[in-house]
Amino acid sequence: MRNHGPVPDSGLGALRVDGLVREPLSLSVDDLRERFEPAELTATLQCAGNRRAGLIAVRDIPGEAPWGPGATGTARWRGARLRDVLAAAGVADGAAHVVFHAADRAQEADPPQPFAGSIPLEKARRSEVLLAWEMNGEPLAAVHGAPLRAVVPGYIGARSVKWLTRVALSAEPCDGYFQAVAYRLLHPEESPAPGAGDELGEIALNSEVLSPPDGAGVDAGEVELRGYAFAGGERHVTRVEVSLDGGHEWEDAELLDDLGRWAWRLWRHPVALAPGEHTVVVRAWDSAAATQPEHAESVWNPKGYVNSAWGRVRLTAR
Repeated sequence: MRNHGPVPDSGLGALRVDGLVREPLSLSVDDLRERFEPAELTATLQCAGNRRAGLIAVRDIPGEAPWGPGATGTARWRGARLRDVLAAAGVADGAAHVVFHAADRAQEADPPQPFAGSIPLEKARRSEVLLAWEMNGEPLAAVHGAPLRAVVPGYIGARSVKWLTRVALSAEPCDGYFQAVAYRLLHPEESPAPGAGDELGEIALNSEVLSPPDGAGVDAGEVELRGYAFAGGERHVTRVEVSLDGGHEWEDAELLDDLGRWAWRLWRHPVALAPGEHTVVVRAWDSAAATQPEHAESVWNPKGYVNSAWGRVRLTAR
């Protein structure tokens, strides 16, 4: 997944837990394993820039990676619940946010600085937020944040901070570059600046066709479409629909295995394609009875975040 600096040395020291706490802690991964009951969950992490290429097609976004629909992934995570660690440290009066500090140093920040980001204390105290040392039954790989990373289900990937060195309780959100400037939803003509735009947190409802990929040639006749849908925050996907006529008529796709409330829903749907050019569109609905906007033009922004418009692929049937 995404990172803003070189992968740091995996031999990082103990995790500090401090700030507005009654008893600062210093914990190795072994300490976390021994002192706290481990927890497991399956969770989807999604970059805020997922599907940015669809926004770049509307209007150029210089300097930003043209992510397609693959800046997302789902894994089984194992670690200590953050709320248990906070309880051991004792939350002091005035604490309202939990700031994650990482070891990777980003030169793109102004000024250059280690990565950091925060979540509200209310979210941090929920059972799904982990300090994870394991992914898919294996110790974390260096590229995924070893030896310890945060996993914050339902929030943009930037809040699931890797290579953790410190967890600090604070009265205010993180004021570092990546929260105060970079990961903000700007108005179309707004420029990045501290506090500009809206802070990104929960992931927006999203869906996409993954197979066949955009631009593919396929045999005419029945073609099976496959993709994913994901709703962040407290919401979950309830329905996925596919259209071959630009959204005038819709057919329900089949939702595949339910991996839990914090994971995407994979789906599939067979369609009959006559020879020629076709545009397939997909949209999801969630438990708040919300669906996706039709056009990427309506959600374009200068950083290319949160492209929640209908997924679209163009196919040529032969």
